[in-house]
Amino acid sequence: FPRVTGVAVIAPYGLDIRFADGTRGIVDCSHLVLQEDAGVFAPLSDPAEFAKAYVHPEAHTVAWPHDLDLCPDVLYARAHSIPIPTE
Repeated sequence: FPRVTGVAVIAPYGLDIRFADGTRGIVDCSHLVLQEDAGVFAPLSDPAEFAKAYVHPEAHTVAWPHDLDLCPDVLYARAHSIPIPTE
């Protein structure tokens, strides 16, 4: 899948993502940050922390401070409503 080239935060937990193939899409991340056991994503439940999202220059994906990032392939699939295999 194409890599991430740009990101804008849609408060409180949405991402408007641009991809290298010229497409873009919206990804709702509330399911990651608001679940009871959010694990490494727990700090992002603070909208101010979530708003620190940026495009990692080497990984070409959405990232946050402290080495937290999301898989660009999953972001592309979610942004384009492509089913993600569960097995």
